[in-house]
Amino acid sequence: MTAETNPQPGATASAEPSATTATAASAATTATAATLTPDTPLIEALGKRDAQAIQKAFGFNTVADMLAHIPRRYLDVGELTAVRDLPLGEDVTVAARVIHAHQRRMHRRKGFLLEIEVESEQDGGLMPMTFFNGYLAAQQLTPGTRAVFSGKVTAYKGALQLSHPEYTLLGEDQEAEAKPFPIYPLKGKIGQIRVRTLQAKLLERIDPETFTDPIPTPLRTHHRLPDRVSALRAIHQPENLQAAYRARQRFVFQEALVLQTFLADRKAALAGQTAVPRPKRTGGLLEAFDAALPFMLTPGQVEVGEQIASDLARSHPMNRLVQGDVGSGKTLVALRAMLQVVDAGGQAAFMAPTEVLAQQHAAALRSMLGELARAGELGAPETATRVELLTGSLKTAQKRETLLAAASGQAGIVVGTHALISDHVQFAELGLVVVDEQHRFGVEQRDKLRDGAGARPHMLVMTATPIPRTVAMTVFGDVDVSTLKGLPAGRAEVKTFVVPLALPAWKERIFTLIRDEVAQGHQAYVVVPRITASEDQHHNEPAGSPGQPGSAGQPSSAAATVAPEEGMLPLEVQAQENHTQRTPLETMYEVLAGHPALKDVRIGVLHGGMDPADKAQAMDDFENHRSDVLLATTVIEVGVDVPNATVMAIIDADAFGISQLHQLRGRIGRGNLPGTCLLVTNLEHQHPSVERLETVASTTDGFALAEEDVKLRREGDILGQSQSGGKSTLNLLRVMRDADVIQAAREDAHGIVAPGWRAAHPELARLVAELEDSESAAYLQRS
Repeated sequence: MTAETNPQPGATASAEPSATTATAASAATTATAATLTPDTPLIEALGKRDAQAIQKAFGFNTVADMLAHIPRRYLDVGELTAVRDLPLGEDVTVAARVIHAHQRRMHRRKGFLLEIEVESEQDGGLMPMTFFNGYLAAQQLTPGTRAVFSGKVTAYKGALQLSHPEYTLLGEDQEAEAKPFPIYPLKGKIGQIRVRTLQAKLLERIDPETFTDPIPTPLRTHHRLPDRVSALRAIHQPENLQAAYRARQRFVFQEALVLQTFLADRKAALAGQTAVPRPKRTGGLLEAFDAALPFMLTPGQVEVGEQIASDLARSHPMNRLVQGDVGSGKTLVALRAMLQVVDAGGQAAFMAPTEVLAQQHAAALRSMLGELARAGELGAPETATRVELLTGSLKTAQKRETLLAAASGQAGIVVGTHALISDHVQFAELGLVVVDEQHRFGVEQRDKLRDGAGARPHMLVMTATPIPRTVAMTVFGDVDVSTLKGLPAGRAEVKTFVVPLALPAWKERIFTLIRDEVAQGHQAYVVVPRITASEDQHHNEPAGSPGQPGSAGQPSSAAATVAPEEGMLPLEVQAQENHTQRTPLETMYEVLAGHPALKDVRIGVLHGGMDPADKAQAMDDFENHRSDVLLATTVIEVGVDVPNATVMAIIDADAFGISQLHQLRGRIGRGNLPGTCLLVTNLEHQHPSVERLETVASTTDGFALAEEDVKLRREGDILGQSQSGGKSTLNLLRVMRDADVIQAAREDAHGIVAPGWRAAHPELARLVAELEDSESAAYLQRS
């Protein structure tokens, strides 16, 4: 029973007063007893009434959809125990009928106690059972109901009983066999009995001849997997748990094979497309840039750079993802790739997810290039090019000049946001598209930029969020993945501490540390999870602009805020009122501005609700040290580079995920100055979210943290949005647990995908086509 339909722990059936009647009625309307195929509509297989009920509850339309609804676990019955032989303290399973049921209020605690008495079907013995606040049990376990109960035998007032046992309901004619009972995820008013009954009806009418197997026979033999029909029967009607587990593993492999075949097919399709080769040339811009570098490239930068250079020289489009930890030098790698393309007569488009980042990247590229970015200016080197910025907030004259530079080819590199894919933007010869933080862009946006330029340009995607190997195999199977390892010389150490506000000395240290660093000429970030007190707590950046700073940079106080006591952080106040509230930026500004330790400290504000010009000004002020502290939301998460910043205090750090905290922390320690990151929380030390913070504090290895992040998150999120119609790609497959299965399936998929593979493997092709049409496919392409 799923949590959505089972508020009482342990219960495994849902209210279903007429399941057997409904089944009998549907059986009468079933068209024929013909053998079923995967595509057979449920209305033909089950009849109109049952088919409509299943479609309404689960969205299933075909036999394959329904049979893919796998039990989430099993109630292992084993040998049924006679009531007269119950052993105290042992786990037992009893098949019985409810004789009496009674509810009474508890005296010493809230809620009620459900007391039932059952009669054993083994020996006719009577036994009491109790459920604390058993709301669902009170509805289901009425006199006359048959069920199998499982739990530990306890003693109460000298009598043996089962306290809050797990149970599954039995139909009136259903035998309580000593076999595992499948427990299905449930929705709506469809209960366990009805799902089992309907699955059994389908299983009776399938065979290997018509219910073909998507796994080719040689692969099944090689991996010692049961065929599809045998596995379906074993997973829905197992003789024992071992048989169910073996069948489950077969479907884990099937999911992995379908996904990897989809990715291998897409990779083959991309390899068949053509692009203009952009090989290195001697005496060009890239060579001049490398000669002027004041430092040596890291071994990782050299290795990844050679991989990209080789891709660019080929006549089919590069499709490469560069992943690297915070500060590993990805921007330099991307710049060298862009210079190689410019040398070969092409242009490069560098797309960033926000205007702040686009401005940062444009400034960083110009700074790194120096005179080599001054093409057309007096005294500029002959090999120089131009770096232009194109964002939605540019004034008309600036935008017109940039558009002309792109269209004429004068601009070798154009940096921008989604404004780059406007119909008004044309390139003379776009040869390379670099996308920073690819998960911020929709597939339609990138495809428009990539496909709207005549010849298909090469594609380089950069992510600062390290990806575990198994996730990369699962999500980026059609992309060549480069891992940029190591950090450039001179990067300082960043120490991270969890700051519990329950300890006053720790709380005060936040302010004194900021004061001390500012006094030494350094700067600090203070990060909060939301802008205003009225903002939806699930969104960091609202669509509008509440709390937009005034001319002095101070947030508006239009929204109601909590007036904290001096030195008291807002989340302490809010914790007293509502543990789900998060500290708003506007209130944090009042705390910082009013604290005696920060009396002469200049505070800037930056958040996503501000006008683009105000955001640019706030960032420029911080970069040029016209402000000492930048109070911000997660708009600074990636790309922002201020080497003088040495402290970051993340307020309500438990509101952020592991990867996000690691990204935020990466904004400090970017020069040769050591950094300190404070993860501030109001939670108790034993809280699970504090354990997550301790994990972040324990290491700066982004790849290790990424693996922990995947383990903690629901794995279905790996492929983005949840699926409709029961076709969720990660139904059983788990990317961390099933790494070996994914690797084996990947190798097998590359052996399958060849000209004509769809005709040779029609059922596998059908499942791949379903994935192509699903929301998961859009996410995979978006990634």
